[in-house]
Amino acid sequence: MNVKVIDHPLIQHKLSIMRNVNTGTKEFRELLDEISMLMAFEITRDLPLEEVEIETPVAKCTCKMLSGKKLGIIPVLRAGLGMTNGVVKLIPAVKVGHIGLYRDPKTLLPVEYYSKLPSDVAERDFIIIDPMLATGNSLIASIDILKGKGAKNIKLMCLVAAPEGIKLINDAHPDVDIYVASVDERLDDHSYIVPGLGDAGDRLFGTK
Repeated sequence: MNVKVIDHPLIQHKLSIMRNVNTGTKEFRELLDEISMLMAFEITRDLPLEEVEIETPVAKCTCKMLSGKKLGIIPVLRAGLGMTNGVVKLIPAVKVGHIGLYRDPKTLLPVEYYSKLPSDVAERDFIIIDPMLATGNSLIASIDILKGKGAKNIKLMCLVAAPEGIKLINDAHPDVDIYVASVDERLDDHSYIVPGLGDAGDRLFGTK
């Protein structure tokens, strides 16, 4: 399966603090921002470079810079918003789209209620960001939306994932690489990740 666990000590340390039930909204929000930047650093490791000639205060030299590849990030509303700033700090020129989904109370399937994407979707590589990969249904729907607009290269960035959700995404979209800070044990009867970190949106925005 196309899953990479980013086990950098700083990420694991900060994630452990986020899991703690006693961690408040302010600290949770700050940690999510910091972890998102650290994870984005790893995810962008394969960005192409090109050689350019510049002049330092001492001499001319040939250096390496990004080759201008177009990137986009898609936070899945609402918890994905908490990961946006961390990525933007690292890649200031990245374009940010948004996808909003809610779960139908009868079918339990995701329903799109909002979508605002860059106009040149087919020309960009995308990272979909969401703290939790639980059932995987919302992220599959997000991938479907992007591919429907022409996106060809998509990655997922999540803090915590359940094996059930990983399998569902791999079965539906085997070409999408998944980057996580942790693969947890399982989903419970209410589709919460165990041990997880609770409802990321509520903890991020202080709504519960």
